[in-house]
Amino acid sequence: MNKIIFFIDGFNLYHALLNNPAYNKYKWLNYYRLAQCYIAKKDDLIDVYWFTALAIWNKDKVKRHKIYIKALENAGVKIVRGEFKKKTRKCRICHKSYSSYEEKQTDVNMALYLFKLAIQDKFDKAFLISGDSDLIPSIKTVKETFPDKQITVILPLGGRSESLKQSADSYMKMKEKHLQSSQFPETIIMKNGEIITKPKEWE
Repeated sequence: MNKIIFFIDGFNLYHALLNNPAYNKYKWLNYYRLAQCYIAKKDDLIDVYWFTALAIWNKDKVKRHKIYIKALENAGVKIVRGEFKKKTRKCRICHKSYSSYEEKQTDVNMALYLFKLAIQDKFDKAFLISGDSDLIPSIKTVKETFPDKQITVILPLGGRSESLKQSADSYMKMKEKHLQSSQFPETIIMKNGEIITKPKEWE
């Protein structure tokens, strides 16, 4: 029996769903159940980590995000938060400056957790759901330091990072059937009795 831990790049997968109209309806996704789609019955799913950050400039998005975090925590998913940093950019056409936000820390947090949990011998196999090639150095470092540990990359739908796939021991494809079978119910009764509902914007 192998000890399994999942490391999920929340924004990478979210944007993969958002950028394809056919997959928008799958955002109410139970990541714990999704993880179970990829492991063998004899393996032991120890933890599922979801790396994310709140879009602090948009109150409605933050409200939906917090509802979703409650649903995930209730399902047993562990949340690791990064943050958005305000950044000043300049328009190439009109040359005027404007402010935007850039998500920070997700790839760093994923790398740190991957290495920390490898040191603590918490897993035999790690599954990374991401298409971010910035994770390649951390994957290589863990493989070099702990050659007995296996790392599998699962690319989000539409992901094509060949270099990321090649850095891991193996890779798997995410399929629509996995998303379909891993949706939360429309209404969730939490363990504390609270009732939460899928945001109507995610219908």
